[in-house]
Amino acid sequence: MPGNRVVYDVGRGEAWFGAVGVEEHALVWELAEYPPDGSLLAVDVDLAGEHEWLMRCDRVDFPPGGIAHRHTHPGPGIRYLLFGSLRVETGGEEHEYGPGQAWFERGPDHVLATASDREDTAFVRVLLLPAEWAGRRTIRYVEPADEEKPKLQRATVFLEQPIRL
Repeated sequence: MPGNRVVYDVGRGEAWFGAVGVEEHALVWELAEYPPDGSLLAVDVDLAGEHEWLMRCDRVDFPPGGIAHRHTHPGPGIRYLLFGSLRVETGGEEHEYGPGQAWFERGPDHVLATASDREDTAFVRVLLLPAEWAGRRTIRYVEPADEEKPKLQRATVFLEQPIRL
């Protein structure tokens, strides 16, 4: 799986696919058989099956008090909180994340995310998605009524790239 790497330049708010050098603070997601030493978070994922896959890097920004109502995604991903705080409820557990913390979401699990009431909050993530989701919004609300509620969060997609397995 060489080359399946996303690099996010924190200072510039830009992302690239592949081997690229960044002089300042950068985050790196890599699909690899063995995680590199010093990894903040490493997770085993199963990409077997009929799908072709892509890596999507995006950033989700919340104003104070923003909520991502209970939802799912079609694939797994690792998130990294850039600033603010975020309470994430999933699988009967609740975690509060602060700047510099990372977490994994499996995709099909129901997730409720609530941002800080006092400050802006943002995380950047890389999702592994079946290729048919290219260019499509991936959030799916568990309760149909939540689809109609105001959405205060804003997602900015930086890249989508087919991956080689």
